Amino acid sequence: MARIYSFEPIEDKNAEILILGSMPGIASLEANQYYAHTQNTFWRIIAELLQFAPTSPYDVRTQALKSARIAVWDVLQSCTREGSLDAMIERDTQIANDFQSFFSAHKSITHVFFNGAKAESFFKRHVLPSILPSIDCGSISYLRLPSTSPANAAMSFEKKRSAWRVILKADL
Repeated sequence: MARIYSFEPIEDKNAEILILGSMPGIASLEANQYYAHTQNTFWRIIAELLQFAPTSPYDVRTQALKSARIAVWDVLQSCTREGSLDAMIERDTQIANDFQSFFSAHKSITHVFFNGAKAESFFKRHVLPSILPSIDCGSISYLRLPSTSPANAAMSFEKKRSAWRVILKADL
């Protein structure tokens, strides 16, 4: 099984919100775009919240995030996984992205939102222990949101969208 790698973050130096996924799925890796699977509701939700067309070109969607001071990244930099499901990520192969450098370069981040339970779990396991001694994580609010993945089909789009509205209410 081959090692897979995540993307560079969608970021702006003025970002105040960071949305973290776990690792891009096959459709995203093939398209070289975050949340590229047609049934993933991330872009549909974000488009409604930020009021742009969800079918806009990828660079327009990423610019809308940057303009809203929202960064997007994945917790894992690389891993091995069969298929696209987070549950299939092999535990001993997980390598986290460099959050020490990210938070040092993005001192305005006040809120981190996890796109699902696995992103939160990976962050708590691989990132928090290494950054706590040197980054003031107490000034950052952390919240897990329902996964926008098609694997989270038990939750309706409306419930997901309602939960994700919190990113607009972050006390920035």
